Amino acid sequence: STAAAFVTRLLRAAGGVGEEQLRCFRECLQEAMREHYRHHWFPLVPSKGSGYRCIRINHKMDPLIGKAAGMIGLSHERLFQLLPSELTLWVDPFEVSYRIGEDGSICVLYESPQPGGKAAKQLESRTSCKEEWRIGRSSPSKSYNMMTVSS
Repeated sequence: STAAAFVTRLLRAAGGVGEEQLRCFRECLQEAMREHYRHHWFPLVPSKGSGYRCIRINHKMDPLIGKAAGMIGLSHERLFQLLPSELTLWVDPFEVSYRIGEDGSICVLYESPQPGGKAAKQLESRTSCKEEWRIGRSSPSKSYNMMTVSS
């Protein structure tokens, strides 16, 4: 549900999609993921099957996102306009995380304790994604020219 809600928030932020469509998209994506992951979910070995559960947009649309979008009448072309061109979303037992862009930092959306007493890292004590991005970049930062428009 965390992963589906995140992609839905990205669509909402881009604008142009109604709230009822977004609700339907979220439910369709969540159900598509549930069905797709049914035999690839291993809580005792959370990293097992991780590649299978990875959602990717990188010059082609992830089929699960595409399927849910099709249910509300959004084409792949429209999705490419609304969503980041490079998005990786990892959906694992006990953790959901994402990265926007190939050089972006990995940010955790959801984290819960694993069974057997292994406490999960507290998100509050972690460095923020913005700070991780600043100090953890492996490639040199790009410079961007900014233009502001006032009315």
